[in-house]
Amino acid sequence: MAAHSPLDHVVDHPTLEFPWWTGPSYQKVIELPAPFTRFMVMEAVAALLMLAILVPVVKHIRRHPVSKGGFFNAFEAILLFIRDDIARPAIGGHGADKFLPYLWTVFFFVLFNNLLGMIPGFASATGNINVTGVLAVSTLAVVVGAGVKEYGVKKFFTNLVPHVDVPWPLNYAFWPLMFVIELVGLLIKHLVLAVRLFANMFAGHVVLAVILGFILAAQGWLFWVVMPASIAGVVALSLLELFVAFLQAYIFTFLSALFIGASVHPH
Repeated sequence: MAAHSPLDHVVDHPTLEFPWWTGPSYQKVIELPAPFTRFMVMEAVAALLMLAILVPVVKHIRRHPVSKGGFFNAFEAILLFIRDDIARPAIGGHGADKFLPYLWTVFFFVLFNNLLGMIPGFASATGNINVTGVLAVSTLAVVVGAGVKEYGVKKFFTNLVPHVDVPWPLNYAFWPLMFVIELVGLLIKHLVLAVRLFANMFAGHVVLAVILGFILAAQGWLFWVVMPASIAGVVALSLLELFVAFLQAYIFTFLSALFIGASVHPH
């Protein structure tokens, strides 16, 4: 499959493909039962990893005021970073703590899906616009729900329009137009949230696939020149992709917290 197009590595399939060197073939393909796809499997794996890791971590933190062990300390540091450096500054004070379950969940779900794409045979579900679109819609639901709970339906939507100190006839003329613009802007912000994550993960894996594809295209003595150069390039870019995996999870969580803060504390 990889020999046909590098894009086969970053689009969804009803199969799982694992490296399997058996003569001319280098992949073992496992057909998934309908209607499952590999991105659906990756999302399920990410969710199971969250349960397998975060539940014991939280139980450990509850039992031990001071965590011991590098594994538990690492995850506790991430949880505290999201609380103290993302949620509370962006949303404001201890009122931000009620949004922590969502922010923690979305951070680790995005992170684990990003990292799964670095494992041979696996894929990054966040490289699919449908997945990131659902995540963005989830953030939009939290944003609207938080604003409606804080101010009520009518006040929430009127808060979208900033106050403009103009004579009342102009205000009545411009207010409906400004309301439509702000409402569309709210939707566009969350659309960009989905596209940003999708584009970064999709583009990164396309580049890796293309560089590896050079090996398949090389013939004769050129193969021995292209192969080490391609492998070295993929290793270097994979290290960059590891950084991008954490960075994109942080950006998605940070922007979600900003949007929630703007909803409950309109200016």
